[in-house]
Amino acid sequence: MDVVLLSRLQFAVAVFFHFIFVPLTLGMTVLLAIMETAYVRTGNEMYKRMVKFWGKLFIINFVLGIVTGITLEFQFGTNWSKYSAFVGDIFGSLLAIEASVAFFLESTFVAVWIFGWDKVSQKTHCVAIWLVAIASNLSALWIILANGFMQHPVGYVMRNGRAELDNFLTVLTNPYAWGQYFHTISSGWLLAGFFVLGISAWHLLRKNEVDLFKASVKFAAPFTLVLALAVALFGHHQGNNVALYQPAKLAAMESHWETATKAPMFALVWPDQENGKNAVEAIEIPGLLSFLAFNDFNAEVTGLNDFAKEDIPPVLTTFLSFRFMVGMGGLFILLAFLAWKKREDLAGTPLLCKALTYAIPLPYIAIMAGWMLAEVGRQPWIVYSLMRTSDAVSPVPSSSVAVSLLSFIVVYSALGILDIYLLIKYARKGPQPAPAAESEEGVA
Repeated sequence: MDVVLLSRLQFAVAVFFHFIFVPLTLGMTVLLAIMETAYVRTGNEMYKRMVKFWGKLFIINFVLGIVTGITLEFQFGTNWSKYSAFVGDIFGSLLAIEASVAFFLESTFVAVWIFGWDKVSQKTHCVAIWLVAIASNLSALWIILANGFMQHPVGYVMRNGRAELDNFLTVLTNPYAWGQYFHTISSGWLLAGFFVLGISAWHLLRKNEVDLFKASVKFAAPFTLVLALAVALFGHHQGNNVALYQPAKLAAMESHWETATKAPMFALVWPDQENGKNAVEAIEIPGLLSFLAFNDFNAEVTGLNDFAKEDIPPVLTTFLSFRFMVGMGGLFILLAFLAWKKREDLAGTPLLCKALTYAIPLPYIAIMAGWMLAEVGRQPWIVYSLMRTSDAVSPVPSSSVAVSLLSFIVVYSALGILDIYLLIKYARKGPQPAPAAESEEGVA
């Protein structure tokens, strides 16, 4: 394999593995903040135990996420030095703000939250987790603004063969990046909701700490339902952005080959990129693609055959990633609605409890599919319409990248196994036993 493909694979391994930890951090901090606020307002000690239990799982996830995130940023210098030279003036400033402001705030107050139990006041401790929640989601904003520039470059001028920053406010208000941000954040919060629901359902089936996990469900169920609907709404909005700013990606998402008004969507499709058509097309829905792309059933949608062949992304991968993500989105709305409807007695529906437990990995996979759609669908560009991926790679031997790729796979596999082991171990173990006083008095 050539150095471009190997470098892309290495970055994909690093990004996908790091992003196992990111969405749970984004969502769990918010849920923990909501739960701890309830504890501070009511003084209910069961809520404190609940926060500590979910907090332990969050900390395991957070620590491993930091380790994998640090190595990721180094790859811009080691594997993508030409890219870094081309957009470093823009990309570097955004990542510098993320590290010096958002991550610094997050890491400082997460330490206060972890070690501050019974050392600071309840209100101060609660404020700490709210600041962690704000900082972690703010950290994601700066990173997505950087990625949003790669997807839809704005606020720059070309000078001396480089893209140099011209208008920082334009970069900050990039509509593509903000659509991407809200879709990403809402999906991370949704994942955290299903994480809490799935583990709670597992314990409720076994009648472990019934009051505590029923309370967890009451917090997580409405949260998850709102987020499932929000993900769909933000996803549709981002689809409009893709249609406007990346028409080739939009066409690849639906394997749409011929430019047409009132463009249809097919329920069953199989792309044939080599011949510029679909090998299978069945169950046509007239105008639906036009509506999804432009909110207008009669809008014109450009087909893939109107783009230069070298500018068309890998259609099958883009198409399947999109279809899987959308299918999972529909399933999440259904499961979240059922969990919300049965939130008062989730244990009374064993089949739903099992479904929620088995569903824990699905939001992870759906989010990965979404990022595969975003990144593979942007190809062959690393910066859309400005720089091709093949022109961005570092001038290093393929053998060097192959060795580092293998090393990444080995190390990350070990870390992944460790993370899954620890999460399963402490999730099954459940919360610390209630103090004697609480056990005797019962739960308010």
